[in-house]
Amino acid sequence: MTEPTPTVDMEKLVSLCQRRGFIFQSSDIYGGLNSCWDYGPLGVELKRNIKEAWWRMMVQGHDDVVGLDASILMHPHVWEASGHISSFSDPLVECKECHQRWRADQLEGDRCPSCSGELTEPRQFNMMFKTFMGPVEEDAAVVYLRPETAQGMFVNFQNVVNTTRKRLPFGIAQIGKAFRNEITTGNFIFRSREFEIMEIEFFVKPGTDKEWFDYWVGERFNWYVKLGIRRENLQLRPHEEDELAHYASKCSDIEYLFPMGWSELEGIAKRDDFDLRQHQEHSGKSLEYYDDDTKEHYLPYVVEPAAGVDRAVLAFLCDAYTEEPDKDEVRVLLRFHPDLAPIKVAVLPLSRKENLTVFAKDVYADLRPQWAVSYDDTQSIGRRYRRQDEVGTPYCVTVDFDSLEDKRVTIRERDTMNQIRVPVAELKNTLQTKLNGEDLFVLPPGGEVWKVERE
Repeated sequence: MTEPTPTVDMEKLVSLCQRRGFIFQSSDIYGGLNSCWDYGPLGVELKRNIKEAWWRMMVQGHDDVVGLDASILMHPHVWEASGHISSFSDPLVECKECHQRWRADQLEGDRCPSCSGELTEPRQFNMMFKTFMGPVEEDAAVVYLRPETAQGMFVNFQNVVNTTRKRLPFGIAQIGKAFRNEITTGNFIFRSREFEIMEIEFFVKPGTDKEWFDYWVGERFNWYVKLGIRRENLQLRPHEEDELAHYASKCSDIEYLFPMGWSELEGIAKRDDFDLRQHQEHSGKSLEYYDDDTKEHYLPYVVEPAAGVDRAVLAFLCDAYTEEPDKDEVRVLLRFHPDLAPIKVAVLPLSRKENLTVFAKDVYADLRPQWAVSYDDTQSIGRRYRRQDEVGTPYCVTVDFDSLEDKRVTIRERDTMNQIRVPVAELKNTLQTKLNGEDLFVLPPGGEVWKVERE
């Protein structure tokens, strides 16, 4: 079977993100900070929409999941119990010639990839960022920036049980920042030192963990497909026994066909009772659950779906990126699912003449409380359409001189470029139904098909 090829060149995507305000290099005016990124006006909207879509599905869509926002700084004993201080490390080698450092397990051969120089013997490098709490830098004040968000949910297990009275099975969901002092980074926002995680710790009765593991693998895979990622660009890859993390008895990655090839987008791990048992032993506090049905105490098992927000941003950008012929030019567009599009609607007056501008700005003001809406009156209407296509805006509303007389406007669809004309009074409801997935040519009262580019 022919291996699929990535659908977008990374350089083109990075250029678009910089040019259109999705993602900038951090501290760019000072030469940038390696593997750190700033989300611009459109990028922050895309990222927020992805997180909100995840929260709607994982928390609001399940009556057995509640939310949490744990502190980034935690007691150092948390990381001793979790195994991060002793085992959260990668093998590091250094080139004796150019002094660049590499992860030994990611190298092919025994020479430096940069200059072919001789490499040192591997040594373990702990990836946690260390800092100090308090006015004096002493060992007693050492704390760490969390390298993951999971431990905040484990140490709060009893707090959540006691305050919500949730019964097994139930989950705790969290979206938050994490920090890893990676040896090697790259591939744009795929691997960075500061990143964001969306994950659930789903607590279940031992013996039911396999069925819940299978459930969450299916739920999470289908979530990406529902939000527009092509199924052929996704695959499931179960972990081999020798690559499982120290806390996991089973794990499957949802992989996406990124520009650099198949790579992890999300991992679903079966952590069993490892974490609760570790924290119970190290803290001396019971984390057992009392089962009203069986009248017994036990430590729940855990299934963990964990997704990187930044990797999801990159995957949705890659999958949405499209180039297609447009007369003598190439039309670039981002085919975002409407739920994810940073701008839902753009209002475009045909001219800057005052009477038309006043009308268009009234339309803009009416739509703004409901959606993220852009107003653009610069350059030709064709160029403005292309700008909105390139940032993924699903619909453009054009106000022309006839609008002053018939109180109707034109709605243009991004993917087909087809257009309908509708009364302003029906505009908001029409846009809502289209953003919800209704066919463009299902017309409201007083509407008509205006232009057909594609059937």
